[in-house]
Formats: sequence, structure tokens, C-alpha cells
Amino acid sequence: MKQSIHPEYRPVVFRDRGADFAFLTRSTATSTQTVTWEDGNTYPVVDVDVSAASHPFYTGRSRLVDSTGAVEKFNRRYKREN
Repeated sequence: MKQSIHPEYRPVVFRDRGADFAFLTRSTATSTQTVTWEDGNTYPVVDVDVSAASHPFYTGRSRLVDSTGAVEKFNRRYKREN
């Protein structure tokens, strides 16, 4: 493997705020935010919209996830007048 061309592979916390769920894993993802984990160490944290704790396939519950307002924007643009 060539040296100094690969991103740093380190522990990172991924957090699903909607489901109040977080897990520690190793990743090359970067973040300026940090969080103190259960072991007392500080790790970078990456916030995600959907995880296994909130995805309808894994939970069996239907849930609309639209954090950017794309559905409303689509409806305003293409709404048919009756």
C-alpha cells in the first residue's frame, strides 16, 4: 500500500438524532464536531438522517424522512389546479 495517499482510518461516532441512537465504528469520514463517548474518550461525530434504528425496513414502521423540504417543493412546483 502506498504511504500518505489514503485518508486516515479512525474511530468515529455515527449519530441518528431522530431515533436517539449512536454507534462507534471505524471510518474515514471526517467531522469538525466531537462527542464524548461512553468510554470517556472524545471522537468525531457524524450526524445521519437514517440508520438501522430509524429505517422503515428494519423497524417495520413507515416514516417520512424529508429533512430538506423536497416533497413540499415538488408539490408547489407541480401541483395541478382542479
